[in-house]
Amino acid sequence: MKTNINAILIDDEKNALESLALKISKYFPEITITNKFQNPQKAVIEINTNRPDLVFLDIEMPILSGFDVLSKIKNPDFEIIFVTAYSQYAMDAIKHCAIGYIVKPIDNNDLKNAIKNALQNINQKTALEKNRLLLENLVNTNNSTIIIPTQKGLSFINITDIIRFEGIDGYTQIILKNSSPILSSYSIGKFTKIDDLQNFYLIHKSHFININYIKEYLNEGYLIMCNEDKLPIAKLKRNDFLEKIKNS
Repeated sequence: MKTNINAILIDDEKNALESLALKISKYFPEITITNKFQNPQKAVIEINTNRPDLVFLDIEMPILSGFDVLSKIKNPDFEIIFVTAYSQYAMDAIKHCAIGYIVKPIDNNDLKNAIKNALQNINQKTALEKNRLLLENLVNTNNSTIIIPTQKGLSFINITDIIRFEGIDGYTQIILKNSSPILSSYSIGKFTKIDDLQNFYLIHKSHFININYIKEYLNEGYLIMCNEDKLPIAKLKRNDFLEKIKNS
């Protein structure tokens, strides 16, 4: 039974960090808070350098979301308690993997229960498997829906609602049929690797399109999508693309 537990807290809001630290120290003196971070990029370096036992990780942060932080950790073998203001986003993706979470504003009893479970799990050493499963589930759930990390949390999107993905400065904008675009913290390369997006094609390094929503192909190397977006096809991809749509 491990008795000395090292923990790291990550939240872009300073007041939230300080409040959580006080609660942890009050209810669980056996937990040593080794560091607190408002900058998730610095937190990634710290976690990869000095492996903590437990990480309290805010989901909704600028630059890097909590899920982005997790994806940048080599062998994430520590227990996580996610902190979120959006309980509906946490339920399916996080709870399914038996990973702890607490909802803001933090209820003391919820915090105590999450930490007690985490302390038990630390001794069972199952964190690495659970964390890897979560990362897989974030981009691949079933044949009809994908979970897309955003700055607000998670969006559950039906694949048939997606017209295209567009890469923008390391982020990805998802253009949908009947609602406003969604900006994801994932790069477009992440989406091109999702097996369930079989009806999508990367026509250009910045454009991953649903071939079911092509309205017109122009001989000069452009596509017109169902929403009238005009997109270029990379020269090296044109022949392969034409074969793809002929056989689809």
